[in-house]
Amino acid sequence: MIYDRKMETVKTRLSNHERLYRFSCTCHRYLSAIEWFILTFAGYIPCQTIRKGIYRMMGMKIGKGTVIFGKAEVRMPGNIVIGNNVAIGHGAILDGRGGIEIGNNVNFSTGVWLWTAQHDVNDPYFSMSTGRIVIEDYAWLSCRTTVLPDTSIARGAVVAAGAVVTKDVPPFKIVAGVPAQVIGERNRDLRYRLEDFTPMI
Repeated sequence: MIYDRKMETVKTRLSNHERLYRFSCTCHRYLSAIEWFILTFAGYIPCQTIRKGIYRMMGMKIGKGTVIFGKAEVRMPGNIVIGNNVAIGHGAILDGRGGIEIGNNVNFSTGVWLWTAQHDVNDPYFSMSTGRIVIEDYAWLSCRTTVLPDTSIARGAVVAAGAVVTKDVPPFKIVAGVPAQVIGERNRDLRYRLEDFTPMI
């Protein structure tokens, strides 16, 4: 009889623990949905100051003179650091789950996607891994480029339109294709500043 009561007590405790766990998971899902809604809504606000204010409030670090154009999709902004005088073009995706670090005077054309998380196609459980993306000063990512996890784009490098970056890009190299390969070299004497860039919505 004493044994049965002890087992009932253990089952009750496990049941309470399970209910608490499920409740916390539900709360986390709701909070994630609210954050996603706010960040998505921010991308459609026709005002740079308000957009950047929301991103900063959600944890993103944004330097002086940086412009983030409309329709951007941002995930986990607390893991994203953007330097000074950076131009992020329309329709960008900044996936901060694995961490993103962007230097100064970096230019993103329209539709640049940075993905820091991906699934393992050979894993029986389709597990996900993350990897940091680092983009150094004066890099230029042209339109519709994709950068995959655990890669870096060095100072002054150029990623041509439509390219998919799967490995590190050396300094001042021009890469193109799927996957991106070196096709040329850029002038190393870069003096421009994107601070004079006139922002539009």
